[in-house]
Amino acid sequence: MTIEALIARYGLAALALGAGLEGETVVVLGGIMVQRGVLPYVGAIVAAAVGSFIADQLFFAAGRRFRDHPRVRRWSAKPAFARALTAFERHPTLFVFAFRFLYGLRTVSPIAIGTTQLPLGRFVVLNGSAALLWATIFVSIGYWFGHGLSEIVGRWLPSWQVLAGGGIAIVLLAGVTWLVKRRA
Repeated sequence: MTIEALIARYGLAALALGAGLEGETVVVLGGIMVQRGVLPYVGAIVAAAVGSFIADQLFFAAGRRFRDHPRVRRWSAKPAFARALTAFERHPTLFVFAFRFLYGLRTVSPIAIGTTQLPLGRFVVLNGSAALLWATIFVSIGYWFGHGLSEIVGRWLPSWQVLAGGGIAIVLLAGVTWLVKRRA
């Protein structure tokens, strides 16, 4: 079942869950469903914001609760985690508001922020505001450009055999890359 079919079948609940688990792609698809009249505009924004907000709150709580755990310590040694903390230390309010818009820092950032001394109440307010803005932007993109995006995807979407072959090629490429990095 496709993401689009899940959203069409389960509505706003699927959009909320998808916004929390996947992010922008699901929310843009939610906007396309709004454009098609399947979902209400404001409802889609609220569902996407709530899903994103809850996921980030859970990641923040995990970072706060397990900041001294060996796994979080290992993550903190990784470059993305370090970049997130460096950006947070420079501009904490702006970073909390903007991390969901930064490619490569979306999931690790709330965990990293959770390891800092930022008060929970401040994170809740900033995270909620940012989630609402983020949801509004991406639902609106799907709504405003839904017809055009559907046309492009419809023309470019190859058969399942081509998709399966592409998936296999990606897995093989990832495996080869992993082996090369491991030997280096």
